[in-house]
Amino acid sequence: MRVMVIVKATSDSEAGVTPTTELMEAMQRFNEALVEAGVMLAGEGLHPSSRGKRVIFEGTGREVVDGPFDATEELVAGFWLWQVKDMEEAIVWARRCPNPMVGRGVLEIRPLFEMADFGDAMTPELADQEERLRRKLEG
Repeated sequence: MRVMVIVKATSDSEAGVTPTTELMEAMQRFNEALVEAGVMLAGEGLHPSSRGKRVIFEGTGREVVDGPFDATEELVAGFWLWQVKDMEEAIVWARRCPNPMVGRGVLEIRPLFEMADFGDAMTPELADQEERLRRKLEG
């Protein structure tokens, strides 16, 4: 199963406070362990929302809104994509993670949809198209 592990933002991360060298070293060791175990598929930190944009859809209309965005605790400061056997394995890895923030840090673990999750809406033609796209991405 694939999961996205979301690092929730804090007032410090939204203010652009960068991690200490010690935290960067600890996170690097953790990422190396994830890679060595074949768990980590991708992972990145994100700039504060003040550097971001939102595209809001209303019917056929599109509105672009500049950051920063409210509700800091709901924003994303970084992420990993992990390949794990189940949610329990993801939790085991998350518990090993160094606190990604000064003070209180929060990780949110969410399963990614797989083709089978879409039931009958995922026709054989759509499944073939999805598989072709994934092969192109792996390139």
